[in-house]
Amino acid sequence: MKLALILNIIDPKIGGVMIMGDRGTGKSTTVRALADLLPEIEVVANDPFNSHPTDFELMSDNVRQLKENGAEIPVMNKKVPMVDLPLGATEDRVCGTIDIEKALMEGVKAFEPGLLAQANRGILYVDEVNLLDDHLVDILLDSAASGWNTVEREGISVRHPARFVLIGSGNPEEGELRPQLLDRFGMHADIRTVKEPSLRVQIVEQRAAFDQSPEVFLKQHDKEQQDLRHKIIQAQTTLPFVEIEYDTKIKISQVCSELQVDGLRADIVTNRAAKALAAFDGRKNVTSEDVFKIIILCLRHRLRKDPLDSIDSGTKVEKVFNRIFS
Repeated sequence: MKLALILNIIDPKIGGVMIMGDRGTGKSTTVRALADLLPEIEVVANDPFNSHPTDFELMSDNVRQLKENGAEIPVMNKKVPMVDLPLGATEDRVCGTIDIEKALMEGVKAFEPGLLAQANRGILYVDEVNLLDDHLVDILLDSAASGWNTVEREGISVRHPARFVLIGSGNPEEGELRPQLLDRFGMHADIRTVKEPSLRVQIVEQRAAFDQSPEVFLKQHDKEQQDLRHKIIQAQTTLPFVEIEYDTKIKISQVCSELQVDGLRADIVTNRAAKALAAFDGRKNVTSEDVFKIIILCLRHRLRKDPLDSIDSGTKVEKVFNRIFS
């Protein structure tokens, strides 16, 4: 789970993470802890979309217009946004809405930004995503894939960038997502309760230490946190220079083909995740070991299965991988 989350920060184009697992296994805690790891980003001051000051792909239409007119744009630094999407959210709250009264009275496009606007260039987290309305999940996944959100109301159309890492979590007992929605998540992490008594005691003790004195606990782990943040920033810089040999690409596609995975999303995500892992380790070439570490996370939820079966634990993927990569 932690590896999948880190790789998505390094390369948001991997397409997000779906975390399924038992209750009380720290899924939400881990995702929310991610916000502390994220570096600060440069944004246009007072812009509701966290527009990038120089990259046109990550700018709202207003900022782009100002930029093209040569206006001076004020810039500030802020933490990467982490937005929680509540289960009861309406479509207007998620996508944003157009102020019709203002449009009719003043003749201007007045857009009320939603959660997708707030999450641009950040993380959008949906807890219990399997209980969210399917049409809302569709909207989230479309925006995450295209990087844009378009709102059309009463003949008025507004478009803004919505590049975010989509993270969903849930308990499989409450039902799985539809296969076509699951396939849109880049990676799938399966979390099980720790069985080893000594590990359980360690978790209990750490939780007790945190509850007793949060500041002291955080101070103890501050260096590890800083080191990890630095490693992620380095990986983001290295990523554009990482390469995968043609032979490795062929083998990845062979694994996907033999497992009868529908579409090409699996091939693309596996290639991206392998590159991000190599960058995270400070290397510029992908090895078969990199592929092995991430291929189960990328493929397990895309396998064809009987509707009554649960998602594969990874044994099928591992068996085919070992045969093709040996």
